[in-house]
Amino acid sequence: MHEVSLNRVITDYLTGQEIMDTTYEDLRQALAKLLVEDRKYPRELIRSKYDLAFSVNGEPHSVAIDLAVFSEHSEPLMALFFCPGEVGTFVRESLAAARIHLPAPFPLVLVTDSMELHLVETKSGELLGQGFNAVPLWSALGDVASAHPCPLFGEDRLDKERRILAAYDGLGGPCCGAKCEL
Repeated sequence: MHEVSLNRVITDYLTGQEIMDTTYEDLRQALAKLLVEDRKYPRELIRSKYDLAFSVNGEPHSVAIDLAVFSEHSEPLMALFFCPGEVGTFVRESLAAARIHLPAPFPLVLVTDSMELHLVETKSGELLGQGFNAVPLWSALGDVASAHPCPLFGEDRLDKERRILAAYDGLGGPCCGAKCEL
């Protein structure tokens, strides 16, 4: 996702800290608020712009998971991605990111353009639900994640997933003629 700074500071909903506003930050903030206020997720278990660093052929790469949800024991539960386009076209990229997360993959992935939402299980890519009502309540999230476990893939498969993610990330490229600095 290519974001551009709006050269102003806002207060982050999750942390209360001042952060730079971007072209997509209002959507990230609204999604965090939905998780906390509507779905009752503990805000301290949600991480915004969660950095996912990886390498392909020794070349470092990094993508951001818009909102990463963890259990009370720091186990990954769900990765949420905002996409600026057709939701279905961003699912494969999002699955690759969830699958390469270490030390364990995120078992569930949410992909949304703020109007449409897909809940997908990471292991097979099966669509579990559509629409904002598909977002599990916090009280059910652990059970939903447990019902769809995603074991850590072998190194050969992880390498392929990293390459897929790097290719998608490269396709997004710098669309404004300069490297994103966010």
